[in-house]
Amino acid sequence: MIDLKALLKPDQGQPATPLHLVDKKGFEAWLKEQPARARKAVEAQGFKGEGFQLAILPGERDEWTAVLGVANVDELSPWCLAKAAESLPEGLYRVAGRGPGPAVLGWLLGQYRFERYKKEPSARGARVLLTDEPARIDEAVLQAEATFLVRDLVNIPAGDLGPAELEMAVLALADESGAQVNVTRDEALTEGYPMIAAVGRAAARGREPRLLELDHGDQRHPRIAVVGKGVCFDSGGLDIKPSAGMRLMKKDMGGAAHALALARLIIKSRLPVRLHLLIPAVENAVSGAAFRPGDILKSRNGLTVEVGNTDAEGRLILADALTRALEQKPELIVDFATLTGAARVALGPDLPALFVNDEGLAEALLASGTQVSDPLWRMPLWEPYAEMLSSDVADLGNVADAPMAGAVTAALFLQKFVPAGTAWAHLDTFAWRSAAKPGRPKGGDALGLRAAWEMLKGRFGK
Repeated sequence: MIDLKALLKPDQGQPATPLHLVDKKGFEAWLKEQPARARKAVEAQGFKGEGFQLAILPGERDEWTAVLGVANVDELSPWCLAKAAESLPEGLYRVAGRGPGPAVLGWLLGQYRFERYKKEPSARGARVLLTDEPARIDEAVLQAEATFLVRDLVNIPAGDLGPAELEMAVLALADESGAQVNVTRDEALTEGYPMIAAVGRAAARGREPRLLELDHGDQRHPRIAVVGKGVCFDSGGLDIKPSAGMRLMKKDMGGAAHALALARLIIKSRLPVRLHLLIPAVENAVSGAAFRPGDILKSRNGLTVEVGNTDAEGRLILADALTRALEQKPELIVDFATLTGAARVALGPDLPALFVNDEGLAEALLASGTQVSDPLWRMPLWEPYAEMLSSDVADLGNVADAPMAGAVTAALFLQKFVPAGTAWAHLDTFAWRSAAKPGRPKGGDALGLRAAWEMLKGRFGK
């Protein structure tokens, strides 16, 4: 991973290229104040002060400056400098006349590259930004590192990232933090977590299913659980997906990537909580051993589930993981999952669907998402739809009997495994960007991670 801390430095008056910020409403006034050579350069480059525009301004000799278009110069977002970080040459920069504020995060995220499989990675040097708020540096670096971790894990193809590699990622966090890790597999998994075992039992040797657990923190602190769906590749099982639907299924462990990144933020920031991270890691493959439509699975908490569709496997493995989390009596549970296409139909790729059983928690998550420009959209746990999950032969089915409200019924399925009285938030996230935006390249991405982190800081921070 790139040394992100080297990309932000305290501003101590050292020489640096100025970056001028202009918005559309102030563009004309700013332009009138510029010398003729600058006005000509702005006109030649078509700069109008619109968001994410950039123009190079010549100086009197060899020096130069840049002007950046932002949405609002009075209220910078995390993304204001992201395009500049992507586009400018190697060098040292400062925002002219003010500090960069929250835009330091986008400066870091704009320099992400996933080039693991390229023969000749790009040789671009570092773009370093000076900030007048040194206290922001550590937090921005931690958040950027967490985002990079999500992006890297999701971008790695399934051939190189299976349950064993997810286990290694959890062990790596434990090694650098002193956390305790427990891995349940083989017979112990079949006996203790039968739905996780059933979903993953068709996988090839070396890609067997497992439950990954990490514990960290002082037992005197409030206990929280973070759960992530770790389907390292989803063929759909015997209800196999069409090729178009399978193309991006390396990202079906995006929930696990978010959970692991959030755990890293909690640990590295020393948030005073007792953390329990749970990742059910499986590959939903096709073989003679695959679980079948019509099978009835017994869950860890004793409920029986009729399999209506093997492509609705994420909720099965999460149910067993949630049951395990609840056995430790957490004050709060947050789970992340790339759970349903229905959530994307309803909200598109940028908005994770948020389901919460606690009004105060819902308000805190929504407000946190708005505050850090990582928005969430609340969806209802509409209890009347629970009847869609009824089964004639088991306690419930894993899919609804009608092709409607798919994200809602999936969340209602999970709620069957979370008793009333335990605060629980479920984020149905895409974990992917189909089109690039400044600071947010095409590919794997963290969506909802920073919102959840901001909520946890507000709830448990000093």
